[in-house]
Amino acid sequence: MEVEKIILGIDPGTMVMGFGLVQQKGKELSIIRMDVIKLNKLANQALKLKMIFEKMLELIDEYKPDELAIEAPFFGKNVQSMLKLGRAQGVAMAAALYRDIPIFEYAPRTIKQTITGNGSASKEQVSKMLQAMLKFGEMPKYFDATDALAAAVCHYLDRGKDVNYSKPKHSRKSASSQWAQFVQQNPDRLSRKP
Repeated sequence: MEVEKIILGIDPGTMVMGFGLVQQKGKELSIIRMDVIKLNKLANQALKLKMIFEKMLELIDEYKPDELAIEAPFFGKNVQSMLKLGRAQGVAMAAALYRDIPIFEYAPRTIKQTITGNGSASKEQVSKMLQAMLKFGEMPKYFDATDALAAAVCHYLDRGKDVNYSKPKHSRKSASSQWAQFVQQNPDRLSRKP
């Protein structure tokens, strides 16, 4: 049976939030829509977060995506910007969770690497590669739209190997064996007593 699903990609932001929708039919991927939601004219952060939540629900209700791929906030020097970006991402994720949509989070570098083969690619390079892959005409005015589309395409290509925030699957492993596995995989995260 042929896989058929819609993936919503989000590039979170508090001034401009990008979104991109792709449809997978078997091994074929096509673009449904990409655009931005402008938030810069809203008076304060709370109103921007409310708008993000409402617009996310509108997109979800209109296009019925099966999965959400979202770009993770990157670590920068400006703590206030990171905090605002993290809030925007959290609200977008909350809207998807509110509609029971599985969420997959990808680091910006992972998205660039998956799309272009270069984790340090420019936004222009990512956009041009997406244009070649999905054969869309005119480039959008904002890179936020192609960044969001890149998250969706990355998820399609990566098959959800990154962080998945969907409902957890029950595991037969006991808590102690899960802890032992964690300790084995993360020896540097354990503190040693003097």
